[in-house]
Amino acid sequence: MTSAAFGTVLFAMLAGALRVSTPFLFVSLGECLTEKSGRINLGNEGALVLGAMAAYAISYETGNPWAGLLAAAGVGACLGLLHAALCSLTKVSDIAMGIAIMLAGTGTAFFFGKPYIQPSAPQLPTIPFGFWSSSAQIRSALDVSPLFFLGVIVGIAMAWGFRNTRLGLTIRIVGDSADSARAMGLRINLIRLGATAVGSALAGIGGAFLSLVYPGSWNEQLSSGQGLIAVALVVFARWNPLYCIGAALLFGAAGALGPSLQSVGISKGYYLFNAAPYVLTLVLMILSVRPGRSLKGAPGELSIVR
Repeated sequence: MTSAAFGTVLFAMLAGALRVSTPFLFVSLGECLTEKSGRINLGNEGALVLGAMAAYAISYETGNPWAGLLAAAGVGACLGLLHAALCSLTKVSDIAMGIAIMLAGTGTAFFFGKPYIQPSAPQLPTIPFGFWSSSAQIRSALDVSPLFFLGVIVGIAMAWGFRNTRLGLTIRIVGDSADSARAMGLRINLIRLGATAVGSALAGIGGAFLSLVYPGSWNEQLSSGQGLIAVALVVFARWNPLYCIGAALLFGAAGALGPSLQSVGISKGYYLFNAAPYVLTLVLMILSVRPGRSLKGAPGELSIVR
């Protein structure tokens, strides 16, 4: 590969990371918020897929993609509420219930989304950072969704809130020690319900990005497990919202590797390069999850800790 081709691939990966990372960013931040309250929600994969379908359907029916975005957040929050309500019952496993919610969310999306596979829905606008270039490819690569910047703002706000606000401290106490929370008179189930609902709403917004921005369509293979990867990403980020932003960008760059190589004519092994995010997930989990470090930073009330 020539230096010019290498520069092209690097630029394409950096530009692609801004787009591909956005779903990872929203789902990982949502899961981080949920797990900070002491609950795991594997159902965010279902919230992502159902949010994508709802956003596309509402955008098509109303002609307003912003209404689709709100619908995605709403259905995500509903799945989160259901997960939290069921997990508050005695002897209910949050991991098993999360898998059930994931299957319910994806199944519902596939059932109601079949009529919307072919129609074209209005898309969310993007910010044209490539206006300065005469190259159509560069202009297209630098069309960045406002949702990416919203996700970064949410991550920074979460990190600040956990450290500096009463609500953030309350969520952390509930997630670290239920006994301490009870001694302080905190309503544990209500706090976890709110955190789970908001976390799933964020996952739904991540789904709206997939169907209304990039790739900008609805089909049953839209997610490709991104919601589950984002759950692993939270562990890699050590339950820190700021680290979630960096990790999402890393995974986004890995996801952009295949198209970036194809842009310079390297098509051999294209599907193998498209598997980069999954390979990266496996490698990072092997490197970061090891004795003495695997649960560093984890809230004490998570089922994987107790």
